[in-house]
Amino acid sequence: MKLAIAGGTGLTGAHVADVARGRGHEVVVLSRRTGVELLSGAGLAGRLDGVEVVIDVTNVVTSKPDVSVSFFAGATRTLLSAARAARVQHHVALTIVGAEAAPDGYYAGKLVQERLIAAGDVPWTVLRTTQFHEYAAMTFHRGRAGAHAAPRGRVQPIAAREVAEHLVDLAEQEPAGRAADLAGPQEESLADMVRRYARAIGYRGLLPAVTVPGPWGRALLSGSLLPGPAALRGVQTFDEWLDALPDA
Repeated sequence: MKLAIAGGTGLTGAHVADVARGRGHEVVVLSRRTGVELLSGAGLAGRLDGVEVVIDVTNVVTSKPDVSVSFFAGATRTLLSAARAARVQHHVALTIVGAEAAPDGYYAGKLVQERLIAAGDVPWTVLRTTQFHEYAAMTFHRGRAGAHAAPRGRVQPIAAREVAEHLVDLAEQEPAGRAADLAGPQEESLADMVRRYARAIGYRGLLPAVTVPGPWGRALLSGSLLPGPAALRGVQTFDEWLDALPDA
């Protein structure tokens, strides 16, 4: 099968490309590093020729709803238009469990992405997952000038590799609409995850627990971002992920 992976050089996309190639699929990577700009469509002409499935794992790092909506709406429209023209049979996209709980920040863009896909005429599958184990590392490294903090919150983190494997599973199947959510094996404290990550990489400074303001912070504290009982569960725990870190 010929697969196109939008965002195929990012954290998730690199795993998706590796898994897909390992299963014998032909992979086309769509990213700035491969000469494709998804917002404008530059470099996309001809890249979907013969592609059967597009897997969209594009991302933007922002907490601003206008930036998130602009990015995901633009990239999704570009991909769907190109997929329709190339007669792609299946569009698979990655989004986030509990997006409705904090729709005025980053998640605003993910909700728009889902709506555009569902309203389009390319057969589709949307997979929602919980935060990745790597979210603890990203949260820690956002600290500036050595000032790090550990946000309070309830999360159920999943291994990015397991998400990639599941996305390829879905790509190999018929379009399913909204697929079953995918989450990690157990609930964790986000503040505790950040502190454990910091210790694993040798950081010994202060890491105060902080409450994130606004809808996002309330969603973290309330458990609104946790999976429901019907969600599928991954295998790798956060501790196992920490143990596998090269610098742990």
